[in-house]
Amino acid sequence: MLHRRNFIRIGSLGLSAFSFSSFHKPAVRKPLVISTWKEGLNANRAAWQILKNNGRALDAVEAGVMVTEDSINCCVGLGANPDRDGFVTLDACIMDENGNCGSVAFLERIKHPISVARRVMEKTPHVMLVGDGAQKFAVAEGFPLEEQKLSDDAKKAYEEWLKKSEYKPQINIENSGHAFAPAKLNNGDWNHDTIGMVALDAHGNLSGSCTTSGMGFKMRGRLGDSPIIGAGLFVDNEIGAATSTGLGEEVIKICGTHLVVELMRQGLKPEEACKKAVERIVHKNPAKAREFQVGFIAINKQGEYGGYCIQTGFDFAVCYADDKNFMVKGKHLL
Repeated sequence: MLHRRNFIRIGSLGLSAFSFSSFHKPAVRKPLVISTWKEGLNANRAAWQILKNNGRALDAVEAGVMVTEDSINCCVGLGANPDRDGFVTLDACIMDENGNCGSVAFLERIKHPISVARRVMEKTPHVMLVGDGAQKFAVAEGFPLEEQKLSDDAKKAYEEWLKKSEYKPQINIENSGHAFAPAKLNNGDWNHDTIGMVALDAHGNLSGSCTTSGMGFKMRGRLGDSPIIGAGLFVDNEIGAATSTGLGEEVIKICGTHLVVELMRQGLKPEEACKKAVERIVHKNPAKAREFQVGFIAINKQGEYGGYCIQTGFDFAVCYADDKNFMVKGKHLL
């Protein structure tokens, strides 16, 4: 017969074992920041300076992509390739841990659209401002109105494009040079067209940002996924955050980053969620999918990260320590 004292002792041991196995969770990796393409390494460094000092993820993702906006290249910021009428137009959005978000689109002559997007979020009752209205708001907020002038590289690319005026986007222009007139950066690296960034800070809060000049030589007025909340960027502080790059029209059609976050809500890891979103795009038109690129990156509240793309050639930058800022080759479906 089992003695009552022994029964209680055995029961207590069992409860302790159950408690440990059921409620013990792995340590969360934080802070953490990830961003698209090789230029993300430079952006991550700026973001990390804020994150490592217990700064807010929102401040980090703004400061990080501002580095890219500052660079003179053919694909992000005022040095970017113009639309087919010869004008540079910029798009950006930002989202914080409380679900607040701001966005600007078709913005001209303003150097840092990401910061204007944050002002929209914090100082207006709106989510998105576009065109002249966005520009007037930016100027009223103290942003200087820059000269409407193409960078040397963009001018050369535009002049070359005008010879045929053909619009034929190609895969991985962000990493392998522009589809129409490749131009290298001063350090020899190829250009990119979008930078998206998501971060988890030391307090366990998430934020994200995305900024772009859109596709070079696009139709005037064309808008991609980058400034659209739920397409180019989505953050849910209970679950995770995601951003995208590539052919924005295809991302918009599936509300791509919102889909990635919802898949993580269902229990998928970041890489698995990104893969499922890519599969949905390809499933809609397998033949057409071989002609373009889309890539997603995501992080969750546990500090796990991942990415996935349609074609080979997409990579993203990861940083979680002073000496841990590195590139990850995105896994691909086709």
